[in-house]
Amino acid sequence: MNAKIKYTNEPIGEPRVIRDFLPSPQELAFRDEDVKITITLSKKSVDFFKSEAVKGDTQYQRMIRRLLDAYVDAHAKNAPRSARVEPKRARAR
Repeated sequence: MNAKIKYTNEPIGEPRVIRDFLPSPQELAFRDEDVKITITLSKKSVDFFKSEAVKGDTQYQRMIRRLLDAYVDAHAKNAPRSARVEPKRARAR
């Protein structure tokens, strides 16, 4: 940590523009409505998320929720409108 930085007089390469990939503050503050469900997962999946959650100092359920949200975001943007699943409607008898 105490090592001194040695600067050299080398030419700097061509500057590049990096696209803004960070979410806006509004997106960070916004929270989707949660729906509580009951789901049965395989033991190996739960064990995996629990061990990864310990490494990342987070909750395993939060990791699963974020994974599902990322999946939905990726597929909802790419799916054509007609391919999206529409809710079933009751038939009139």
